[in-house]
Amino acid sequence: MTAYILYWLIAANLIAFVLMILDKKFAESGARRISETTLLGWSLLGGAPGTFAASRFVRHKTRKQPFAARMIAILILELVLLALWALNK
Repeated sequence: MTAYILYWLIAANLIAFVLMILDKKFAESGARRISETTLLGWSLLGGAPGTFAASRFVRHKTRKQPFAARMIAILILELVLLALWALNK
């Protein structure tokens, strides 16, 4: 069971990271964007570290409120849940 959770978290973070980078590229080129709901959705599904890392890596949506605040809140929640899960093993 633990392996499946880890695989899911790796996949969710990779997807979230790539989506943030793609959205930045779409914004620069004037193409159709990826919705904030989709980006935050992948954060909620376990990809918050990937979303946060990509936002810092490509400097995307770091000042856009309330997106940035929601992203950080989800990240904190996921880190707390991961810590609790790791301590209860």
